[in-house]
Amino acid sequence: MIIEPNSANSLAAAAYARTQASAAALGDSDATFSGEGESVSGFGAALESAVEDFFSSSKAAEKKASSGLKGQGNLTDIVTSVSEAQMVLQTASVVRDRVIQSYQEIMRMTI
Repeated sequence: MIIEPNSANSLAAAAYARTQASAAALGDSDATFSGEGESVSGFGAALESAVEDFFSSSKAAEKKASSGLKGQGNLTDIVTSVSEAQMVLQTASVVRDRVIQSYQEIMRMTI
């Protein structure tokens, strides 16, 4: 099955670009990240933007799934939106796990 590029893929690419820009800045807390027409300043703002994207894709998937249960809507659109929401959830889980792992490593450091 070939998956066409879609908005979720472009969001992931934009997030990757922001991550690469932050790595290039090497500790510059005032770094500004830019992706698809948006400009985000700092890690907190980038994280907030990612969470907002997660909630919006989840809500869209829920609306399309609800319309599908009512017998309305296109089956392909419903499956695509649910798949996008699943991918975003998996990405959020991986990021969460990495943050927890990093925190645990920091806590194990000797001062």
